[in-house]
Amino acid sequence: MKDASRVFNNLPSRDLVTWTTMLNGYAMHGHGEEALTHFEQMCQKDFEINNVTFVCLLSACSHAGLVDEGLCYFESMGSVYGLPATVEHNACMVGLLGHAGNLHEAEDIIKGMSCQPNETVWTALLCACRIHGDLELGECLVKQVLEREPGNAGGYVLLSNIYAAAGKWGSQ
Repeated sequence: MKDASRVFNNLPSRDLVTWTTMLNGYAMHGHGEEALTHFEQMCQKDFEINNVTFVCLLSACSHAGLVDEGLCYFESMGSVYGLPATVEHNACMVGLLGHAGNLHEAEDIIKGMSCQPNETVWTALLCACRIHGDLELGECLVKQVLEREPGNAGGYVLLSNIYAAAGKWGSQ
C-alpha cells in the first residue's frame, strides 16, 4: 500500500477511477481507517461518487469491522448521494453485520432489500452463521441458497461446518 500510495500521490492528475482504485486497495488490505480518510478526501474533490465507489467503501468497512461507519455510509448512499443500494451493497452490509455477530440485523437488511437477494447475499449471512454457530438460522438460510443455486455445494459445505461446530455430526 505504501508503493501504491506513492504512485497515487505522484500522479499528475487523478480521476474517479484512480481515487476509487486506491480506495479499493485500502479495502482489500484491511486498512479501513485509511479508506475512510481517503473517501472523505475524495468527496472534497467534488467527484461524482458512484456505485463502485460505495462497494469499495462498504467493503473497507466490512474488512475492518467498522460497523457504525458502514451503517452510516450505507444510509448516506440514498439520502446524500442519491444512489439506490444494489445487491452488491447489500451483500457488503450483510457481511459486515454478520461478521460482527449482528445476524438478525443482517437478516433485516436482506428483508428490506429493494432488489431481489441473490445467492451471494444469502451465502454472506450463512457464513456469518458458521462463524457464530447459529445452527437454527443457518438451516433456514441454506434453503434460500439452495433454492437459488441447487447445484452449488457451498451451501451444503457451510451447513455441514455449522453442524460440525455444534457437535451434530449425524444431523441432516
